[in-house]
Amino acid sequence: MKNALNKLKIALSLVAECCYYAGCRSAARFFVIPPRRVPMPTERKHREEIVRYGRMLHERCFVAAMDGNLSVRLNKNRILVTPTCLSKGAMRPADMVIVDMDGQRVSGRRHVTSEIGMHLLIYRVRPDVQAIVHAHPPTATGFAAAGIPLTEPLVCEVVMGLGCIPLARYGTPGTSELAQTLEPYVPNYDAILMSNHGVVTYGDTLEHAYMKMETVEHFAQIALVTHLLGRQQPLKEGEIEKLLLARSKYFGAKLAASMPLPRAPQKVS
Repeated sequence: MKNALNKLKIALSLVAECCYYAGCRSAARFFVIPPRRVPMPTERKHREEIVRYGRMLHERCFVAAMDGNLSVRLNKNRILVTPTCLSKGAMRPADMVIVDMDGQRVSGRRHVTSEIGMHLLIYRVRPDVQAIVHAHPPTATGFAAAGIPLTEPLVCEVVMGLGCIPLARYGTPGTSELAQTLEPYVPNYDAILMSNHGVVTYGDTLEHAYMKMETVEHFAQIALVTHLLGRQQPLKEGEIEKLLLARSKYFGAKLAASMPLPRAPQKVS
């Protein structure tokens, strides 16, 4: 009797689920038993996240044409990354490529981005990093092209959440030279300006890596205004120390984001 009831319950659940996904919501409710919730596989979730944040980069003009790339660490040996020659605003989950830690494609139809070496370097140096975003936000990239790092402590939220953004020397995209220019900064910073190129940010999730990219561009816009006004008023040493204490309270040891002590206020020419 018990087995028969269990079989009936399973059958009713399947009927209700079929009605639900066929659009017959009222019929599904008739069977009382709600449809089963099937958890989304992790890889599928990451693919959809990359599509979503790639579209956000494109909509905010942080990338143009086929620029930029995003990646997520699937496990210690596999990286899910955007392919080359594809607009970040027009990607589909199936477009992503899986590579090993040597940058060799192990799954996917499209070609691997030529800047995969940059991603692999960051994953090797920072075991805590699970996702990376590389883009060309206009204002921040303007600072990178002008050879100006974003290291002045001008905004308390940036000191708290990101520290400062150093400037790495120029490295040719698609070559090992690019990764070599970033290597000195990766252990201690969560965002780096790349001379005459763009910005790379990374974090424990793709959402956090993307948010850091937004913070870099927002801070660059604020810094640009201070340059246009001809004056900067950095936070004082004591004020920075208080912010760093607060940051350790909220973020613990999860945030690298070094913050150098400020120089004396100076007029910007």
